[in-house]
Amino acid sequence: MSQEQSRMGNLVDTTDCLEAISAIKFWKNFLFIVILLALILVQGSFWVMNLHLIRGDNVVLGPAGGDVTGEKQPATEEDKIKEAAKQITADTNAAAEPNLQQTLHMGAEPNKPAPVEVTVRFELHARHIAAIVRFLDFILIPCSLLYCLTILFAMKVSLIGRLGGINHIARAFFMSLLFVVLLLPWQLMFAPVFAGAMFTPSEMMAACQADKTKLAYVSMIFRFSVYWALVVLLLLGSQMRGMRWARATLRRLDVM
Repeated sequence: MSQEQSRMGNLVDTTDCLEAISAIKFWKNFLFIVILLALILVQGSFWVMNLHLIRGDNVVLGPAGGDVTGEKQPATEEDKIKEAAKQITADTNAAAEPNLQQTLHMGAEPNKPAPVEVTVRFELHARHIAAIVRFLDFILIPCSLLYCLTILFAMKVSLIGRLGGINHIARAFFMSLLFVVLLLPWQLMFAPVFAGAMFTPSEMMAACQADKTKLAYVSMIFRFSVYWALVVLLLLGSQMRGMRWARATLRRLDVM
């Protein structure tokens, strides 16, 4: 009788552990997808700024990557030439407008208004990229911490329920812990000593807009891209170890 009760108790404990593992797997995979997408978007924002694919002459960032103001930076010679060309074109169009309106009035049918052409333009400016990077930084910090804690809970459930796969989940936890340590923006507190893979909008724009030598450019690519790739590899390695842990747990319970 006591052996039967002990067996039933073990079965109940195992069932509870399986339910906990199911919830942990869902949140682990969800947080992994959110973190990976945020990292990809951050890297894309850097390359958009680095390749000068947007206008960056209408934004001034604070020294700490804070608020984006609407002040304009001093115009360059190229901007002055473009403004002068636009002014000449505008004067020419203004001079030709009366004759054009008279011609349209003579050729138009009575009681039929002339067609109105509407042009909608949207230009991506530096302030938009700064807002995107700031929002992604806000997403990355809590999601990364929650991801590491989720793997820690999975390891505790495996130990308590004796579900197996401890080798994989322990490696996954330490890889996720190292991922969080390298990701966080430590340069805000320990700038001369250590920097994290995350960066502020002002840091990114200052690096992309500054005049650089070849060595400085290589250093910038290492800081914003190679370092990012190392962190992504740690995240992928942790996720793969977590998947192996899930398969080992199912094999231990004769589900697979």
